[in-house]
Amino acid sequence: MFQRLREDVASVLDRDPAARSFFEVLTCYPGIHALVLHRAAHACWKAGLFWLGRFISHIGRVLTGIEIHPGATMGRRVFIDHGMGVVIGETAVIGDDCTIYQGVTLGGTSLYRGSKRHPTLGRGVVVGAGAQVLGGFDVGDGAKVGSCAVVVKPVPAGATAVGNPARIIETRVPGEQDEKARRAEQAGFTAYGVTRDMEDPMAKALTALVDHALESDRRLECLMEKLERAGVKLDDEAREEMADHARVDLGKVRPNC
Repeated sequence: MFQRLREDVASVLDRDPAARSFFEVLTCYPGIHALVLHRAAHACWKAGLFWLGRFISHIGRVLTGIEIHPGATMGRRVFIDHGMGVVIGETAVIGDDCTIYQGVTLGGTSLYRGSKRHPTLGRGVVVGAGAQVLGGFDVGDGAKVGSCAVVVKPVPAGATAVGNPARIIETRVPGEQDEKARRAEQAGFTAYGVTRDMEDPMAKALTALVDHALESDRRLECLMEKLERAGVKLDDEAREEMADHARVDLGKVRPNC
């Protein structure tokens, strides 16, 4: 038990730049207290002492603001940062080295008792503040869930999910960082599940559509100019359409025909 506690405190010191000492983390971090109480509640739950497990869980909720069902399975070195408002359901499974911020819900969408209703987090998953992960699916190893995301489908390993409903986005390698941030990223940790270089797939799709529209306009204008040079007379309607295209300013360059 004490070995697990030392691991928990060490993980906080490694991932929270505000943590200054072992004693401070041990006495002032509600996430540590919630994990200790959960282990006692989980042991009672596995022994068939369901009421006692729920009561210990309730005491932990009152003292820390973190609600962990005694049936939930917690891995090693899990870091619940700040923690207020965190809710972890009965059939949730949290892997080693996961980080969970305040306001997170690992909830279920099924009402069938005994089924796998809550998510499973792989190793090293980061769930940002206010995120809702709802359903009995897997979030792969090293995945990140951005703050306030609503995740209702599986997240592949190493991916980042943001938005409501959550979308999978790509991340690029960040530029210069301080040494501690670089070590954290190499270990797969990203605070609050976000990086500075995330790119939204919806924005990428809209940009591609705008680029396609501009290219279509360019080709149409080139075609009109070539027809005029070939002696083809354009009627008034065609000229009006050309004028309409010319008035749309989306940053296009005069085509080189």
